[in-house]
Amino acid sequence: MNLSEISDLLAWGAATAYTVAMIAFAMDLSKMSDAIGQRKAEELARVPVGAGAPVRAAASAAFPADPEGGRRRSKSLGVAMSTLWLGFIIHAVAVVTRGVAAGHVPWANMYEFWLTGTFLAIGIFLLLQLKLDVRFLGVVITFVAVTFLVLALNVFHVVADEVQPALRNYWLVIHVGVAVSATAVFTVAFATSVLQLLRDSRDNGSTLLHGEGAVIRGRNVAAGKFFNWRFLDAIPTPTALEALSFRLNGLGFVLWTFTIIGGAIWADGAWGRPWGWDPKEVWSFIVWVVYAAYLHARTTRGWSGRRAAYFVVVGYACVLFNFTGVNILFSGLHSYSGVQNAPNAK
Repeated sequence: MNLSEISDLLAWGAATAYTVAMIAFAMDLSKMSDAIGQRKAEELARVPVGAGAPVRAAASAAFPADPEGGRRRSKSLGVAMSTLWLGFIIHAVAVVTRGVAAGHVPWANMYEFWLTGTFLAIGIFLLLQLKLDVRFLGVVITFVAVTFLVLALNVFHVVADEVQPALRNYWLVIHVGVAVSATAVFTVAFATSVLQLLRDSRDNGSTLLHGEGAVIRGRNVAAGKFFNWRFLDAIPTPTALEALSFRLNGLGFVLWTFTIIGGAIWADGAWGRPWGWDPKEVWSFIVWVVYAAYLHARTTRGWSGRRAAYFVVVGYACVLFNFTGVNILFSGLHSYSGVQNAPNAK
């Protein structure tokens, strides 16, 4: 068994560990929602009969997302974090062994891009968890990481090999490395905005996100068609989630700006021009415009709430298309489809 095969096995091991962590995070959220429901029931019991006070969905605080107001730890959270750290370490070894086996930095094709990108996304979540109690992001982040890892291993996987001569340049390290980092940041921001939309919908009486007997804003809500999304009561308010997403997207936008600048410098040296409206360049610029518009609209035009969150979702969809669809569907100077073991960057 060579290093490339070892790296693949380790990547599968990381995906398995993340799956276990995802289940444990879901169990922790369920316990938190049960605690909120119990506290809500106790508050109802203290309301005088006939007072007619409307019952609202429990409002969780900002960070930390804990109904008791502290960094409560449960067995489920302990399992989730321990398994996530284990998967992160295994993932790190998978990334390193892939780079050694290929003889270059492990982000020169589509498979390596997602292998490293998911690793950085998990790393950003772990870093945030050290500073804030963002356990509520664990389910979404691990789900995204597992999905992308399995997709990369089954669809985009290629044997570790040398890159084309044109890519043997230090700009491969800088330009694509920053692009991977920006994508990882955008991934965490996207997960935050998705939860923001769900929590906002629940707070505003969405019939799909409530169970039978729920009362919102003083009125009965019909039973949801699926199941009770009570775990949404255990995450921060939409305002807090939006603030976190905004900060993350601001960082991602800065990194993406450096990505485009670095690409232009590299293109000028390699092709004799900094910009040529190549499909990859065009879509990279589209991504930049979408996030620039989002930041501008939120800071100067007063866009907030659901409109801002939808902006983030659209921006992330453009990011994903830029690193998958553009490589597969379009021809150009950046047409290095990782499926054929060709690099996905300049």
